[in-house]
Amino acid sequence: MSAEKSARHAAPRHAGLESSGACSGHSLVQDRRPLAAGEADPALDGAANTAKERIVTTSDTAAKDHARPAHQEPEPRPGPLSGDPATVGVPTFIVGSIALGLTLVGYVPSAAVGAPVAIILAATGIGQLVAAVWAAGIGQSAVASIFGIFTGFWLSYGILVLGLSHDWFNVPSYSATTTQALFLISWSVIVALLTLATLRLPAAYTLLFALIDAALALVLLATLQGSAELKAAGGYVVFTFAALGCYLFLHVMSLATGGRGLSLGRPVLGR
Repeated sequence: MSAEKSARHAAPRHAGLESSGACSGHSLVQDRRPLAAGEADPALDGAANTAKERIVTTSDTAAKDHARPAHQEPEPRPGPLSGDPATVGVPTFIVGSIALGLTLVGYVPSAAVGAPVAIILAATGIGQLVAAVWAAGIGQSAVASIFGIFTGFWLSYGILVLGLSHDWFNVPSYSATTTQALFLISWSVIVALLTLATLRLPAAYTLLFALIDAALALVLLATLQGSAELKAAGGYVVFTFAALGCYLFLHVMSLATGGRGLSLGRPVLGR
C-alpha cells in the first residue's frame, strides 16, 4: 500500500514537470515559423548587418583620427589686429629721415633747425607709435620693440628742438651744446644695443641700425666740435639709411600685396 501511494504522489510531479517544460518550450518558439528551403534567417542577417556597421564606423573614426594632425594650428582670421605693422612704420620712418637729412646737409639755413619738426612729430613719431602698438597687438614683440624705440627717438628729437628754441626746459644758452650731446649719446647707446640684439634678423636690418649708429656718432662729433663738414657727412649717412629703408618698404609692400619679398641677406647670427 505504501508503494502504491508513493507512485500516485510521484506521478503528478512528473506530469507537472513535463507540462512546465512543454509550456516553456512553447514560449521560446511560439513566433518562429519553419524556414523554406534556401531562405535566410532574418535574425542572423540583422546581427551580421549590425556587426558590419560597427566595423565600418570604427574604421572611419580611426581613419579620421589618423588624418587629423596631432597639434593642429588654428587658421588665421583676418581682423583689425592682423597684417604687417612695417607697412606703416617703415614709410613714416623714411619721410622723417629724409627731412632730417636735408636739414643736416644744409638744404635749409642752420638757424632753421625746426624745419623738419612738423614731419618728424606729426608723421614719423605718430607713425612709429601706431606701428609699435599694432605689432604688440599681434604678438610681434621684437617688431614692437624696434618701432617703440624709434617712436621715442623721433618724438624726443622734435620736443628737444622745440624746447631749446622756445626755452621750455630752462636750459641756459651756454649749455645748449652739451644738452644736444646728452641727447645724441643716450640714443647712440640704445641704438647700439638694438643693433646687437637684432643680429638674428636678416642682414638688411643690421645694416640699417649700424648706419643709424654711424649717423648719430657723426652728428655728435659735429655738435661737440662745431663742424659743418661732419654735420653734412652725418646727413649723407642719414640719406643712406633712408635709401635702405625704401628698399625695405618695397619688400614689405610686395609681401602685403601678394608678391614675393626682396632679398634681405642672411642673418649675422644663426638660429
